[in-house]
Amino acid sequence: MVSRAGAGERLARLLAIVPWVVAQDGPLLTEVSERFGVPEEELVQDLELLFMCGVYPFTPDSLIEVDIEGARVWVRFADWFRRPLRLTAPEGLALLAAARAVLATPAGAGVASLSSAVAKLERALGTGVEGALAVEPGTAAGPVLATLQAAARDRRKVRLFYYSFGRDETTERVVHPWQVFSSEGNWYLLAWCELVEGRRLFRVDRARSATVLEEGFEPPGDLGPLDVYQARPEDPVVVLDLAPEARWVAARYPNEGTEELAGGRLRVRLRVSSRAWLERLLLRAGPATTVVSGAEGVAAEAARRVLAIYGYAGGAGAGGAGAGGAGAGGAAAGGAAATASGRGGLPQAPERAR
Repeated sequence: MVSRAGAGERLARLLAIVPWVVAQDGPLLTEVSERFGVPEEELVQDLELLFMCGVYPFTPDSLIEVDIEGARVWVRFADWFRRPLRLTAPEGLALLAAARAVLATPAGAGVASLSSAVAKLERALGTGVEGALAVEPGTAAGPVLATLQAAARDRRKVRLFYYSFGRDETTERVVHPWQVFSSEGNWYLLAWCELVEGRRLFRVDRARSATVLEEGFEPPGDLGPLDVYQARPEDPVVVLDLAPEARWVAARYPNEGTEELAGGRLRVRLRVSSRAWLERLLLRAGPATTVVSGAEGVAAEAARRVLAIYGYAGGAGAGGAGAGGAGAGGAAAGGAAATASGRGGLPQAPERAR
């Protein structure tokens, strides 16, 4: 049977299989097949690919060797592959940033082995100087975050003063804090809200204050997925055409399908529950994004408001981004979009945070 797995899936599988086979020194093919959940015939096809893997000049001494004798398999690396792995500077910084982010969470704080590894990596990269690399996994106020975490642990209700970005208002509500978690650089509270009598997701950095109450609560047995956004059937669908430099939109945000277009462009369908989030996204992407349907005029209107804030006369121009796009004005406003959204960097996912 010919394998139907794609190239990416086969590569990921081989990257897991090869080190394990090398460490076992001649395991049975059936054992490898069972461990990695791949049929034996397909496994042999994957292993045969390794004969073609190596480095220039691709002579026998620079290729990976695979021996299948009887029911066993051996993988032997060329001398080049025996050299210690060396990370590039960007790879090392990415690893350091991820490790520091883990250390900044309650689960990672105080883990001696991780702290030691981070210190060694800093010395190797030369980033031990204060301020050379800063990682902030969330902007939530420490006291509010700690209060919510303690209330969720102790199953106590909380009186929350919360700012709703979409409605631009602050409300007082009593919530049952089910779980506090971090996702994509922000802290979230999943809770039952007595004000609306329903399950709600809150951005912790938008909570003005949190007070633990004496009254307790019982959380549900199954909280379901901890997603920052779950589309509803009634949420409008927006169709965007993305230039090659804007394909990150489809990779970063939940979507309902993509379609490859000529010239490396990509068409993506997004369900959007917040106009404010969509405005920030369109301003961030600028003329690299064309609105096909569902949000005509949104980017241009948002660009005009942002440009007015920064004193640009005339607002957003037309053209560039196509129908409903930001146009020239949208491109000019792209630098100001982060300020208009209230924080720098990419807009967060279209979460259902109230």
